[in-house]
Amino acid sequence: MDETNKQMPRLKMSGISKHFGPTVALGNVSLEVHAGEVHALIGENGAGKSTLMKTLSGAYHADSGEMWIDGKAYNPQSPLDGRDNGVAMIYQELSLAQHLSVMENIVLGTEPCFGPFIKWNAIRDIAKKALSYVGLENIDLNTPVGNLSNAQQQLIEIARNVATGAKILVFDEPTSSLSQHDTKNLFKLIRELKAKDYAIVYISHFLEEIQEITDNFTVLRDGVSVGYGVTNDAEVSDIIAMMVGRDVKDLYPRSERIVGDLVCDVKDVAGKTKPVDVSLKLHRGEVIGIAGVVGAGRTEFFRCFFGLDAIKSGELTIAGIKGGLTPEKLWKNGVGMVSEDRKREGLAVDLSIADNLTMAKQPFFIFPSWQQEASRPWISKIPIKCESAFQPVDALSGGNQQKVAIARLLHSDVDILLLDEPTRGIDVGSKAQIYKLIDELATGDPEKGIKPKAIIMISSYLPELLGTCDRIAVMCKGKLGKAKDIDKIDEHSIMLEATGTEDI
Repeated sequence: MDETNKQMPRLKMSGISKHFGPTVALGNVSLEVHAGEVHALIGENGAGKSTLMKTLSGAYHADSGEMWIDGKAYNPQSPLDGRDNGVAMIYQELSLAQHLSVMENIVLGTEPCFGPFIKWNAIRDIAKKALSYVGLENIDLNTPVGNLSNAQQQLIEIARNVATGAKILVFDEPTSSLSQHDTKNLFKLIRELKAKDYAIVYISHFLEEIQEITDNFTVLRDGVSVGYGVTNDAEVSDIIAMMVGRDVKDLYPRSERIVGDLVCDVKDVAGKTKPVDVSLKLHRGEVIGIAGVVGAGRTEFFRCFFGLDAIKSGELTIAGIKGGLTPEKLWKNGVGMVSEDRKREGLAVDLSIADNLTMAKQPFFIFPSWQQEASRPWISKIPIKCESAFQPVDALSGGNQQKVAIARLLHSDVDILLLDEPTRGIDVGSKAQIYKLIDELATGDPEKGIKPKAIIMISSYLPELLGTCDRIAVMCKGKLGKAKDIDKIDEHSIMLEATGTEDI
């Protein structure tokens, strides 16, 4: 690319506005991304990031504003039109055909043909060239995509967009289901694509990732652009303040906690495959964090703990119950769990907020007025941003869905909370509210007679474990290490233990 073109933004969006009825989704938003630049688009859920990118892709049509690609006016009429103009969207939920082969996915919709005949040799050449861009030169082209890992599928999605001639790549939460190792590989690829003059828009709730991989950033709040700058020149606290519209001096509130009675005693517990060996004591009034890499066995431990999976050996005593654990028995005795997969396991997303909040604790006869009255305190306290208690859960943002999952436990007055990745995929404002809630639950309110609760939290995000927990135990290959006070560990020592690099 010559120097003149490098001065011109590859992508320019100016004064983009979009309304849905009376709701202003975007208000006069502008964005510029140059070739060879990774640009972060930052904002809370509902800030307008997805609407702006759907306008870029052609899925939405702006009410006003203009767009240009390499200096040429750009007004896509559909996502196909956007793709033909070099815009590629790589979403968190990949859009691959799982039953088709690697090479079939790469050329899907753009297959080279000679009359009615598909040119398979040409397809193989296109697929090999595209895969070489993402480091998958040696993969079997005939392998069904469904047989591959999430990380490999993501690389194939990128290769497919490279093959179609994309020059603007939009990554939407690309690391949400990747391990730390796969994330590093993805970042390496993004840097290589940047060196080849791709313009890249990177969307993520992980501000540490944004600092590591992006050059510049734009912050949206309530559909309006409220800040932009050079990533290396910005402090995380400043970016958070732009996102939420206020200073965030202490993201992790920590009140004085008083450790009370022993409520859970886990001794040498092993599942059928994982965990291999877990021992842990949990007291009322404390938060214990479980760290570890993907596949270490943390979720499997929770499933054994909550009676969802069988225990092969060991002993679990929870809330006075010893042996014969079932979810129903544990729930009745004050133990509740929030799954890491809120859409498939944690919530009935087709039902309303009120249905989800009250389904585990209901009178014999259920009336809408009772449901509304029972839901109102939790919607206000958590708080859950919604139109009413009868709004379907799948119409809420990810952060508000997570709040509904936690509120259901509180409505049932559980004493022991098992939280599996409670802030995954939600914005920093919602995270701050959940951290505050966890602190309030662990602290209680003696003056009002509210007892502290006991919490075990699994998280892959080490800063939140160190910020919210009293002790942290690390799981490696199914074995849980000793829980240590947070003032005796740090991120480095946790990762050494989690990867089995050093026996701490």
